[in-house]
Amino acid sequence: MPFQRARSDEQRAARRQAILDTATAMLTEMPVAQVSLNELSRRVCLAKSNVLRYFESREAVLLELLDVALREWLDHLDDALAAAVDADAPLSRRADQLAAALAISLADRPVLCDLVSAQAAVLERNVSPRVAAEYKRAALANIGVLAQLLRARLPELNEPDAARFGAAVMLTTGAVWTHTQPSAAMLAAYEADPSLAAMRIDFTGAAREMFEVLLAGLLVRASR
Repeated sequence: MPFQRARSDEQRAARRQAILDTATAMLTEMPVAQVSLNELSRRVCLAKSNVLRYFESREAVLLELLDVALREWLDHLDDALAAAVDADAPLSRRADQLAAALAISLADRPVLCDLVSAQAAVLERNVSPRVAAEYKRAALANIGVLAQLLRARLPELNEPDAARFGAAVMLTTGAVWTHTQPSAAMLAAYEADPSLAAMRIDFTGAAREMFEVLLAGLLVRASR
């Protein structure tokens, strides 16, 4: 079927959403690093130049998907925290419960973790100042929502520290995810030499421990 240019706002919005939906489907099949503009164009049945009418780069597509994934996670996080955190428990126990719930909820969203891990080094490197600013404004809003969810379970955490911890959750997630996705060569090395097994990191356990330590430090500082 010959290409037909989208002429109405509705057609343009539908084509833009089709690009996002196709990229989302690709991320369920492959890591961020393997998502190419050529393959995205092929799957959405548009020339690459036509995809670029809607998004200025592959990275711009993925940054928008990161924002969508973060908002979807936040939409579900309140229920997860409500189920995991005992409102009547002592502060230290509630903090540990919250840290564990955060780690588990993130581990259940590997696409989100993969996008977060690629954000600074990849996704922010090939976008215009306009797209960069739009993403950062959305990220600040998402951190604000996360801080509110945290304080609902840990009111002892003041607003600035809740925002600091929310930002640290994202930084920690990206760093830990990167180190818990070993290459085929690393997996072979672990299998061949059991003494290296300690070097293989479990995402949920490592993220939970780091969240616990960060929260404990912030709460001690706040108590002073």
